[in-house]
Amino acid sequence: MLTTKGKAIIGSAALVLAGVLGATAPAQAASAVAAAGGTAPACIDRSGVTNNPDGGMSGWVYNGCRGTMRVRIIVHNWRDTSCQSIPPRQSKYFHTNGGRYDRTAVC
Repeated sequence: MLTTKGKAIIGSAALVLAGVLGATAPAQAASAVAAAGGTAPACIDRSGVTNNPDGGMSGWVYNGCRGTMRVRIIVHNWRDTSCQSIPPRQSKYFHTNGGRYDRTAVC
């Protein structure tokens, strides 16, 4: 059971999220995701990234978003790639010598 103080905190958090995500345009929503440091939005095409048979991963990441996006590749059992800026409608090549592709994240 929530106390009055707990309900006020939850209500405040909901208002903040509604203001950030509720009535925003797609570009602003992508910026909110970027600020959170989570998985890259769907407008970032990572279908060209594959795991190499001898280890490591490589491939192109395409930015189909409206604005420049900063992304990195999260690699399982290896260090993640550096954060790279990709302008709209352009690609960036990523490569590691070890590990396996895990996900593409904003940074």
